[in-house]
Amino acid sequence: MPREEDPTKVTAQPALTSSRGAVWLIVGAVFCAVALFVLGLQLSVHPVIPIVGMAIVVAAYVGMIVVRIVVHPRRPRLFTLAILFGVMVASTLVCVLLVAASVAPRPA
Repeated sequence: MPREEDPTKVTAQPALTSSRGAVWLIVGAVFCAVALFVLGLQLSVHPVIPIVGMAIVVAAYVGMIVVRIVVHPRRPRLFTLAILFGVMVASTLVCVLLVAASVAPRPA
């Protein structure tokens, strides 16, 4: 007897079940451009952290492209693309917060 999946579950959304992965690459490219711009603005403040963040974002996007081309099964490919997109977002957020914390005034 086949198991029916609950359509209200987060993992049952079309972006993770029936997509070909192109939408993940488009959204990833847009976010990659925005993240590189934001991190690039912070280079003059504290150069090491934004450079590491840029490297992680670019590596995650390249990983998304490789996964889209190499991995054939739909669900594993889509979950991997979602995870790599999450890595891009999380690394950008952490880097921005670290730079902000490094330049924040210290209490006297």
